[in-house]
Amino acid sequence: MSNPAPSRKSPEQPWRTEGAPDEPKRTPPGGRRMRGGWWSLILTALIVYLIANLVLSFFNEGDERTISYTEFSRQVDAGNVSKIYAKGDAIQGQLKKKQKNPDGGAEYTKFKTERPTFADDQLWEDLTKHRVTVTAEPVVQHRSFLANLLLALAPMVLLVVLWIFIARRMSAGLGGAGGMLGRKAPPRPVELEPGAVRTTFEDVAGIDEVEGELNDVVDFLKNPDAYRRMGAKMPRGVLLSGPPGTGKTLLARAVAGEAGVPFFSASASEFIEMIVGVGASRVRELFAEARKVAPSIIFIDEIDTIGRARGGGSGMGGHDEREQTLNQILTEMDGFSGSEGVIVIAATNRADVLDPALTRPGRFDRVVTVSPPDRGGRKAILEIHTRGIPLAPDVNLAQVARTTPGMTGADLANLANEAALLAVKHQQDQVTQANLSEALEKVQLGAERPLVMPEEERRRTAFHESGHALLGMLQPGADPVRKITIVPRGRALGVTLSTPDADKYAYTEEYLRGRIIGALGGMAAEQVVYGVVTTGSESDLEQVTGIARGMVARWGMSEAVGRLSALPNDAQQAYGLAAAPQTLDVIDTEMRRIVDACYEEACRKLRDHRPQLDALAAALLESETLEETDAYRIAGITRLTKDTDTDL
Repeated sequence: MSNPAPSRKSPEQPWRTEGAPDEPKRTPPGGRRMRGGWWSLILTALIVYLIANLVLSFFNEGDERTISYTEFSRQVDAGNVSKIYAKGDAIQGQLKKKQKNPDGGAEYTKFKTERPTFADDQLWEDLTKHRVTVTAEPVVQHRSFLANLLLALAPMVLLVVLWIFIARRMSAGLGGAGGMLGRKAPPRPVELEPGAVRTTFEDVAGIDEVEGELNDVVDFLKNPDAYRRMGAKMPRGVLLSGPPGTGKTLLARAVAGEAGVPFFSASASEFIEMIVGVGASRVRELFAEARKVAPSIIFIDEIDTIGRARGGGSGMGGHDEREQTLNQILTEMDGFSGSEGVIVIAATNRADVLDPALTRPGRFDRVVTVSPPDRGGRKAILEIHTRGIPLAPDVNLAQVARTTPGMTGADLANLANEAALLAVKHQQDQVTQANLSEALEKVQLGAERPLVMPEEERRRTAFHESGHALLGMLQPGADPVRKITIVPRGRALGVTLSTPDADKYAYTEEYLRGRIIGALGGMAAEQVVYGVVTTGSESDLEQVTGIARGMVARWGMSEAVGRLSALPNDAQQAYGLAAAPQTLDVIDTEMRRIVDACYEEACRKLRDHRPQLDALAAALLESETLEETDAYRIAGITRLTKDTDTDL
């Protein structure tokens, strides 16, 4: 490389680096301009000094006036002089009442005059006669020379500080006023010293298929010559798309760590500022840095912040800051010839809103979906996050992985940390299976609330949760019931936890109807036992509405609507805008039909199995919490499982 890598220790850089080489400091741009401006600074300071002296001399005058000795004698005879101070023939004094200067000018109370050397007017007798006080201190206290000097220098010092501040901001290459007004100091970059530990694929688990996609990137960065000989070009950009917490940032760092190349990471929001043009300037700086230390990787997190589809009316034409930043990223990625060895990796959980120009071939050629891990992946992730945690012999991570479907890597890391916190709270030396189970309940159900409910409220809650649980046990293909509790957690007065034995990726209409029946079990139990319903079913109805809307409007499970997707995925926001009014009426009618039929079936099943409902409620009132085995035993239902694997 012909040029050394520029410094990344400046707080003005919005990106962080790993594995980048260190280099000597360079003279900041604009330094010569600043030295050349010292002459104008000195000249301006002298002008300010002179003006300050004039102003101070004006204020030093105060309201003291020079009057004639004749006027002074007249005021003494009139008894209007309160006190005087004399030094030689110079006299200072103060009047009792304001007087207007006979020579013209404003009114005054303090004055000074000069006694003529030829005067023989018996001044002392007149002063004594009119009881004028002759003081030993001057009537008007003038500032000392040092005080005047300090006050005169204050504006000059302020000007020097302001000048240096402006010069430094401009020397940072921020474009004048844009730098002064629109740029804040971002986090300092994290430099990784040579030999320090970096993230590799050993620190990533549960997403093996994604690692396979990214291994091509690692191999290209390690062996670029082999690809050049074959005429192959590596994708200029890789877009990692997936739900939050699935490990997109960790994957990007692992790619850089495996390849042993510098890693530049920044959040897309860090490029955006109030002043238009700052974001585009930062993008140019970042890509220039990466090219100088190539091969390297640039990682942009949450790229949907600046990569949303243009022309949506969010800005003014094509000149707002977000669009300028996006345009600069597109331009920089177009500038890659494929031989620089700079690869851009971006992450988002909203790939559907990205601008098509960003995801076309030649920019982000490869889109990799990072999904939540399966059961084997969850076990591997738990093993990674518990490497530094002392585990008791009874800990079964395979069992924990089986009961955590849908959890992401971040969720599992939080679960392991919560278990360790509970072990410390209980003064244990090791984390036990009970700690992990308690932590899972806290994460999934919420923390326990010390709420004392009236007995009738507890009994109603017990029947409500028993209705959920019993229908979950009776419904074919429903998720097994893992725990029932009437201990208040989070916002709920009670909770019934049901999780599948194996991960599900596609749902049948029968399964979804069973989900609706189980969710309506609490309301149905209150109707069967008490003949009324309460507000405790609010969250159940929200879940039921979402499932029914999906069945009718998205998944083609209604003959009346047909095999079409009438509402988009974010139907809660776009409801009423994506379909004709007649279609929306049909959707509402079908949703009501499905939910009403499921509610009638729930009530019928609970009436037919009323003894089992009463038994579960009585057991809950006695012990407050029922585990899976006890719940099935009390209900008298055999737990059928298709899952024969006890370990992974």
